[in-house]
Amino acid sequence: MLSCSKLVSQGAGLAPVLLKRAHTVELDWDVRQKSRFDSTDSAGRSLGVFLPRGTPVRGGDVLVAEDGSLIRIVAAPQTVLRITHCSAHGSPYDLIRAAYHLGNRHVQIELKSDHLKIEPDHVLADMLRAMHLIVNTVNEPFEPEAGAYAQGGHAHSHDHHEAHADEHSHTHDHTHAHEDHGHSHGHQH
Repeated sequence: MLSCSKLVSQGAGLAPVLLKRAHTVELDWDVRQKSRFDSTDSAGRSLGVFLPRGTPVRGGDVLVAEDGSLIRIVAAPQTVLRITHCSAHGSPYDLIRAAYHLGNRHVQIELKSDHLKIEPDHVLADMLRAMHLIVNTVNEPFEPEAGAYAQGGHAHSHDHHEAHADEHSHTHDHTHAHEDHGHSHGHQH
């Protein structure tokens, strides 16, 4: 088994000719959201992927194997719900409203300018249809948003228990706003 413990996000800095020659591995989101998994690449080699915990693998990322070879990640098509607004009875604003309601339920969601994608869930599909949205089951790659607290180089992350521990060693209450992701955190000591 070939060990892979390094990830190059979206192949950044790698020559296009190297990416073109790289073997590939096609993975669905269930596998790609894990930081440790086994797979087989397009050359038939067994891979053991061991990335830092909380590091998802995205389509277009490149794994570097212990022998120096490159493996390009392809987001495999999978069954998802594709949500669009009804042009006759709605507007693109309806998608924003749907994203809000799905976010409140902590649903993993892929956001596009003209549609949303989520993993299949008949209760959510019914809720979205009740909001006058069109919900179709399709077989497409799924790349959900990483979220404000995601790790692994694809989004901003911070840990309030460690990152701000020294900063908040005083005894009064306060809040501070994080402009980069638009919410505030109350800290009581």
